[in-house]
Amino acid sequence: MINKRLIGTVKDSKKYVALNVFLQWLSLLANIVLMWTMAELLQLLYEGAPAEAYMVRTALTAIGVVFFRFFSNILSSRMGYMASKEVKRTLRSRIYSKLLRLGASYKKKIQTGEVVQLTVEGVEQLETYFGAYLPQFFYAMIAPLTLFAVLSQVSLLSAVILLICVPLIPISIAVVQTWAKKLLGKYWSQYTALGDTFLENLQGLLTLKIYESDGFKHEEMNRQAENFRRITMKVLAMQLNSIAIMDFVAYGGAALGIAMAIVQFRAGNVDVAGALLIILLSADFFLPMRLLGSFFHVAMNGMAASDKIFRLLDVEEVMEGTAEVPENCSISCQDVSFSYEQEREIIKDVSMEFPVGSFVAIVGESGCGKSTMAGIIMGKNRNYSGSIRVGAVTLADIKEESLLKSFTYINHQSYIFKGTVRENLMMADDTASDEMLWEALERVNLADFLREEKGLETPVQEKGANLSGGQCQRLALARAILHNSKLYIFDEATSNIDVESENDIMREINRLAKEKTVIVISHRLANVAGADNIYVMDKGMVTEKGHHEELLALKGTYHKLWNAQKDLEEYDEEKRI
Repeated sequence: MINKRLIGTVKDSKKYVALNVFLQWLSLLANIVLMWTMAELLQLLYEGAPAEAYMVRTALTAIGVVFFRFFSNILSSRMGYMASKEVKRTLRSRIYSKLLRLGASYKKKIQTGEVVQLTVEGVEQLETYFGAYLPQFFYAMIAPLTLFAVLSQVSLLSAVILLICVPLIPISIAVVQTWAKKLLGKYWSQYTALGDTFLENLQGLLTLKIYESDGFKHEEMNRQAENFRRITMKVLAMQLNSIAIMDFVAYGGAALGIAMAIVQFRAGNVDVAGALLIILLSADFFLPMRLLGSFFHVAMNGMAASDKIFRLLDVEEVMEGTAEVPENCSISCQDVSFSYEQEREIIKDVSMEFPVGSFVAIVGESGCGKSTMAGIIMGKNRNYSGSIRVGAVTLADIKEESLLKSFTYINHQSYIFKGTVRENLMMADDTASDEMLWEALERVNLADFLREEKGLETPVQEKGANLSGGQCQRLALARAILHNSKLYIFDEATSNIDVESENDIMREINRLAKEKTVIVISHRLANVAGADNIYVMDKGMVTEKGHHEELLALKGTYHKLWNAQKDLEEYDEEKRI
């Protein structure tokens, strides 16, 4: 069970595996020396010869061997740790680099839940493969041959019989391997599927509650969890059964060695020292292979994980463009269509223009394709048809790195990282001075609050759990300001926050619109009434466009949405009064 590609991927681990095997082999030689010395001492005692001096030598040899094996085991464990460390560093770096090359659209190729599981637990399984299984595999090949070379000097027949019996353990492993490989493949498939479902349901829990679908998803997860429990029990049963088989072969072989020693001694073919040496070393023929068998199941699990890791690493990469975002970054979309699934088109022949230094809004009911269009412009949604140009350059020809430096995307769930306010802000500009950081916070009306806390060193929990929704969005906006990009896309950036924060954010958006190109996607039409141009989308198509007053005069979709929202706001105002 040697995966050449896996070993070749983690080349630097080879030296640690080789040193591990060498140290174990030296420890075996030391043990042989001790056994031989003890056997000769017992031979002298059996013959009644003076053995006082030999007893001292044997005691000193025993002490030396114990210390030597002690330090050898420590160094061997250290080599296993170094090999494991190299595996985790290399594979996780490869996965991270692959995701960077796949870019923002990686989710179209592989689920986030599966990536997380492979990067964490999948790589952990391979830690045992490199740190324990591979060294034990090569040692289990060398140890029986070394013991054969030693015992053949004592009794060639016994040495040959013991060596012949050793392969019975790998044969039993090979028999189990065919079944185990299929079983562990199913185990990892169900494990990653369960993880994907759990992550998806967790992220969409609020939506499930709103539409009262949480009960259905709960039952679905229960079914998947039960299937995973069953496959786990099958894996455990397979492991226990195979261990029983290997124990029978290993200890049966050791018993055979003892029997051979007795038979050879009674036949006069070996003396007492020879018989004792066969008895003492016969178990060492089988124990390395038996220990290899105990690592076998973890290694098989690692192989199943590595198959999935390599499937991720082999995912086809879209050829990335080489062009930079031009200085004139006006955006022109002509007849753009897009679908997540072939049979269901989300965007249909959409044409939009976003001139430099303009404030353009995209509005419409939920599910009309607004956010999908923003994802296309940001390079998240690829494989669209039609034409999108940034200045004179086709969007597909622009490097994703350049695109992300020049375009900033802020949605209603902008991620706030665990750390401090300073660390969150400096992700946008790691050269920013304290003065620049405070200026950005002043612009979003968050500076006074932070001065009452610990300033820029105010701790922030994961996802901003210790801040309100409005404060999180304002912090995200401050970070976006520091990014100082050419174009900003605000995708429902004021959803589900307090009125004060919404006003602060919209005030800053309007200020940005005087300096930068700003695209605002909003369900609340009052926030975009002052836009230079408004595109109204319905069922994936642009049905209306123009200024606020022009759209109201059309008395179409926009007029209907505006009146409905106005009536609702007046109703809420009456209730408060």
